[in-house]
Amino acid sequence: QVQLVESGGGLVQAGGSLRLSCAASGRTFSSYAMGWFRRAPGKERELVAAISWSGGMTYYADSAKGRFTISRDNAKNTVYLQMNSLKPEDTAVYYCAADLIKLYGSSWYEGPYDYWGQGTQVTVSS
Repeated sequence: QVQLVESGGGLVQAGGSLRLSCAASGRTFSSYAMGWFRRAPGKERELVAAISWSGGMTYYADSAKGRFTISRDNAKNTVYLQMNSLKPEDTAVYYCAADLIKLYGSSWYEGPYDYWGQGTQVTVSS
C-alpha cells in the first residue's frame, strides 16, 4: 500500500516556475515507477512525465519536453516535477501516481498505475 500526497501547486504568471512534490508513505516507494498526470477542465487526463524506480529512465509528453523535469529522491520517498516556462495551457489539477512495474518494457510509463494522490491545482495566468 502506498499513499501519495502532492504539494506545491498554486497560481503563477505565464513564464514562471513551480515545483510540485509528491510525498509517498510506505517502505517500498523505491520499487515503484512514478508518474505525474494532469487534468484540465473539459479535457482528458494526460500523462505529463514519468520516472523509473531508480530514476534511470524518464518519459515526457511532448507538451512537457524542454520545460518540465521529473526527479525522485528515494531516501525521502518523494518525487518532484519542476515546471519552468509555464503557459496558461498548463493550468490543470496535477496528480502523482505510483506503478509497481515488474518488467520494464518499451512502454513502461503507460501503466496502469496502482496508486494515486488527491491532486494539486496549478493555475497559470496570462
